[in-house]
Amino acid sequence: MAVVVGLAGLLLSAVGGWPLTAGVLRLAARSPDAGPAGTAPDGTALAAGADPAAGADPSAGEVSGLRGGTWVGILERLAITGSVVAGYPSGIAFVIAVKGLGRYPEIREHPETSERFVIGTFASMLWAVVVGAVVRRLLEP
Repeated sequence: MAVVVGLAGLLLSAVGGWPLTAGVLRLAARSPDAGPAGTAPDGTALAAGADPAAGADPSAGEVSGLRGGTWVGILERLAITGSVVAGYPSGIAFVIAVKGLGRYPEIREHPETSERFVIGTFASMLWAVVVGAVVRRLLEP
């Protein structure tokens, strides 16, 4: 039973975090300090038809300039949830370090994406920690 609960928690963390993170990013794009519609956070105009909440490509659903964001998020949530369930919360520091170092060159090239990167990362990680804590609690004797 513990294996089923653990696997269900990992699946919920990986899959459930995507719509949550996308929703948080949409809310952040609508905040008063997000800038006028049709502009990136640095004030530059977005491509025609682009959604500022989804990056430059409205069909991508990722922050412009940051390729593979969906897969990075899924793997990030799996690692964080797994760390919490395993009782190794310091593993979260490794995930943050790897993600930050791995994304640094892209963020440096596209500084307008840094705020969305931070907001999306925090939402994703918070979801993963909450799911991990719930699963850990369910697995306690």
